[in-house]
Amino acid sequence: MRNKNYALGQDGLWYLTLRLAIPTALAQAVNVLYAIVDRMFIGHIAGYGGIALAGVGIAAPITTLVSSFAVLIGMGGAPLMAMREGHGEHGKAEGILATAFWLLIAFSAILTPLFFFLRASLLVAFGASFSTLPYADEYLAYYIVGTPFALLSTGLNSYVVNQGQSEKGMLSVLIGSIMNIILDPIFIFAFGLGVKGAAIATVISQIASAAVTIGVLLSANTQIRLRIRKARKSVIARIVKFGLSPFLIIATDSVVMIVLNAMLQRYGGQKTGDILITCSTIIQSYHLLVMNPMGGITGGCQGMISFNYGAGNLERVKKGILCVQTSTTAYAILMFIFTFTGAPLFVQLFTSDPEIQELTIRYMHIFELMIIPLSFQYCNVDCLTALAQVKFSLPLSLFRKCMFFLGTILLPPLFGAAAAFLAEPICDVTAGLLSSFVMWTQLPRILRRRELQGLEI
Repeated sequence: MRNKNYALGQDGLWYLTLRLAIPTALAQAVNVLYAIVDRMFIGHIAGYGGIALAGVGIAAPITTLVSSFAVLIGMGGAPLMAMREGHGEHGKAEGILATAFWLLIAFSAILTPLFFFLRASLLVAFGASFSTLPYADEYLAYYIVGTPFALLSTGLNSYVVNQGQSEKGMLSVLIGSIMNIILDPIFIFAFGLGVKGAAIATVISQIASAAVTIGVLLSANTQIRLRIRKARKSVIARIVKFGLSPFLIIATDSVVMIVLNAMLQRYGGQKTGDILITCSTIIQSYHLLVMNPMGGITGGCQGMISFNYGAGNLERVKKGILCVQTSTTAYAILMFIFTFTGAPLFVQLFTSDPEIQELTIRYMHIFELMIIPLSFQYCNVDCLTALAQVKFSLPLSLFRKCMFFLGTILLPPLFGAAAAFLAEPICDVTAGLLSSFVMWTQLPRILRRRELQGLEI
């Protein structure tokens, strides 16, 4: 078997970028199908599909918050593992992976009962109306039961990808998503389970993804294998420290979705508010197709950046970041074009209601207006994280979320409920410009310090 370390340190950077980014981006796109397929089938349930779709939209921030803990451990420890391996410390690299595994188990044990028993109160606080609450509660109750498998499949997948095995990382996600596509109509329509059928199908699919991912990490063909070792406190602290930035990106996504739904409900009234939340649920589904593959490109290439930074190949680090940025922006341009040409086709997948279709397309065009600048935010934050520069990546992440939060709160009282959709393009362009300024000014200093002082993580 070819040594993956040699590939990360010696192969052509464009070849590496494409080999790592494409499978990971596709895996993230496929991963979005977990949410999108559920919502597509739910939206077409006869008699109550529209209101049930709004209910699932209310539950979505909680499912996103749960998945953010997998990101905390996955994207916090996987770049550290790659750096240690690049620095020739194989034993420490395996120790990081083992510690991450136990952290995911611990979070599963805490989060599953916590969210299960608090779900009804949280849903009401997050904007569920009398009409949407039953569907939101039913979906979430079954979904939360699968929390351990969701965390293990997502969290450990980063440790597969950061070893240069993007294809295997994609395979585990692909298997789960295909199962979800097959099982959703069976459980929802054939078995007549409705909303809870969608959640059950998702949990079964996540079990399959987790099994494949763990199997890959246990395989003798894997460079850094999962071995049962004790978790180390010092490693836990470093994983949490470096995972805090991507964790907050995902966790605060749930917060801003909660605020968005609450503002749409408050300033739209119950009937109009429920319609706007249905529109928002479809738009958020589309936005996942923008964000997740973009994050797949940058996250998939983190191992390349981290490994070469650990090995002291600083010229390859600079050129690698340029390759990642070019790839991310190219994807954003394609999605921008599709937003203004293919939005009606996408919206029709979720609803046949002409009023909801028209409103959703209109607000989607506004919401996605600045996704090209957003690509710079994604690349800069994830590459700074790959370089262990949390002191820059974390504030940049928080800045964008704070802007969205403020925009979502301030715009509806002034211009009406639908003005909340304007918050996204405003914060995207501002955050993209700021993160680019930080990257351009700080990267030379970061690499110079690495050259003079050695590896410090």
